[in-house]
Order: sequence, then structure tokens, then C-alpha cells
Amino acid sequence: MERPSLTIGIEEEYQLVDPHTRELVAYVTQFLSADRQTMDHREFKSELESTHTYLPTRVCYTVAEAHAELQEQRLAVQRMAEEKDLAFIAAGTHPFTSWVTQDVTEFKRFYGRSEDIHRLARKLLIFGMRIHIGIEDREFLIDAMNVLRYLLPHLIALSTSSPFWQGRETGVKSYRNALFQDFPRTGIPTHFTSWDDYTSMLQTLLETNCIADRTKIWWDIRPHPEISALEFRVFDAVPRLDEVIALAGLVQALVAWHWDMRKRNMTFRIYRRDMILENKWRAIRRGIEGPLIDWGKEAEVPMRALAQEILELVDPYLDDLQSREYVVPPIQRILEEGTSAERQLRVYHEEGTLNAVVDLLIEESRVPTS
Repeated sequence: MERPSLTIGIEEEYQLVDPHTRELVAYVTQFLSADRQTMDHREFKSELESTHTYLPTRVCYTVAEAHAELQEQRLAVQRMAEEKDLAFIAAGTHPFTSWVTQDVTEFKRFYGRSEDIHRLARKLLIFGMRIHIGIEDREFLIDAMNVLRYLLPHLIALSTSSPFWQGRETGVKSYRNALFQDFPRTGIPTHFTSWDDYTSMLQTLLETNCIADRTKIWWDIRPHPEISALEFRVFDAVPRLDEVIALAGLVQALVAWHWDMRKRNMTFRIYRRDMILENKWRAIRRGIEGPLIDWGKEAEVPMRALAQEILELVDPYLDDLQSREYVVPPIQRILEEGTSAERQLRVYHEEGTLNAVVDLLIEESRVPTS
């Protein structure tokens, strides 16, 4: 079996805020004259709420290339925001802006979703980050999805950035993930026996008018509907650029690990979806601060210890992928200092105001220009 290309693509959803009031700004119609606009080589794409937009990077062949590409992309957004006396942030939720005050974008592709899901769709004032890893062999793509589902809670725990919602401390670290579970065809996918098994399921959904097209599958991990890639969708938007790149390098290395295991005719146990969901809730609730369940040992294990095990798992592949310096130091710093969620909560408890949290997110999201 030929090794997959392991290319990297990253999509980030950005917020723009007024740096004086710290309010989320409904800005999409200011930047886009249609439902997309080209910025350099990139396409700005709108989401349902007028506060939503996201940008996909180019397809990148190394983690270093992904780092340079995302830095350039964020700088472009930053400059565009500053021209309008705004600031941009990357985080799973805005700490206090209410979804009730936000307008639905007029772009036609969202009318169907708004009519279909109605008020639930209006509540979706959340911001995520998606990572695509190139896999050309369809059978291996499904196999990788089946296996790597197990580690989705661990990836959530390493990327939490949404502890606040509409001005309140939620008691969870990734409220974005908690909210998104209300939608159909989301969450942990079931196990598929083959690519044909997967496409048969899609065809059934299409023929029964459950979905209009294959993009309406919003699982935490899925075959990308348009390119030969496995798409990881569990991540909150992450403010620090180096942490985004570390997560991208980590999932790339996880796919490389699984491919190497298959090449040596080895296997990894496929765990039940309900067992993975138990860990997903733990990750949403406490992030890296709590234990997850090691289902192989059937025991609780601190998430920080599990993260070290994952780093050991991918360690043999980091040098070949030329990604060690991009993956290990930022992940170790997350384990020492906490994710964005912990940092937001720490500032809030120290300063007593959510304005200070927004200021922190602006600072951490900003790309230095000198």
C-alpha cells in the first residue's frame, strides 16, 4: 500500500471584535459582496451568522509550509480588520456577545439550513478549526477514520477555547462542542466496514431527502466531501498560531503512525462509539485538567499523562515529517500552562471582567508584524 501524501490543509473561523467595546461585530457583509471573495489566492467564505467567516489555507506538504501559510493568512485578516479599526480573534465562542443580537447572512446557501433547523441554527454562534490530512486510498481513509475516532476526545482536550457563553462561565472547557452536539449528523461517527459501506449510507441519506448533498455530514471526523483527505472537525478555534500548527502536525503524525502500523500488518482495536462518547464528554467538561478513560486498561488516567503517551506514539514519525520542533514544544507548553480555556478562566478570575478575556484573545491571536 502506497503511503498517503499526508498533505495538510487548515480552515479557521474568525471573529472580528471592536477593540474598544470588545463586542463581536457583524462584519461579513462589510468584507464580502457575494457569498465569497478572493483575498490573494484565498476564498473568504461566509457562514450562517453575519459574524462568521472562514478561510482555508492552500494545500501544504510540510508542517513548516503550513505554518508559513497560516501566518500569512492571519496577517491578511489582521490587516483587513485594522483598516476598519477592528481586531480579530480565534476562539470557540465570544465570551459575552449573545446570538440573539446577530443577523442571519443573506447569502442564499444558508436559507435551506435556517429553514430546516430554524432557531437551533440561529444559536450557532460558535467558531471552529478544521484540519485536513491528505489520504488518497479510500479504503485506508475509512480505516483511519475508524481508528482515529478513539483519539478525538484527546484532541478536544488539547484545543479547548470556549469556557464562556453569553457572559457566563459555563462550567465546561469546550462549550462550542457541547452546543454543536444539538445538530443532526454531528459527533462521533459510527464504524464503517469499507468505503462502499460509507458511500451506501450516504446514498441512502440522499435518496430519502435527509441531506441535500454530502457536505451536510458534520461528524467530528469525516472523509472530506470534495478532496481526498480525512477531515478533523473537533477543534475549537485556537488563538495561538503555534498551537494550531502543533495540532495539525500531531494529527498528520497520527495518520502516519496508523499507516505504518497497517503496512506492518498490525491492527488497533476499534472501540465502541458509546465508549468514545464517554471520553468526549469528559474532554468537553474538563479538558486537560481531568482524567479520560483508557479503555484498553478500563481505568481513569489523567489527560496530561495520556497526552504524553500520544507524543511517544508519534515520536518515531516526527523527524521524517520534519515536524518535531513544531509539535512537541507547543504541546508541552499546553500541558504546563493550559489551553486557551484555562488561560481565559485564569484571567477572568484574576481581573473579574470578560473584557480582560477578550483582550487576552486579541493578544494571543495577533501575528507580530515586526
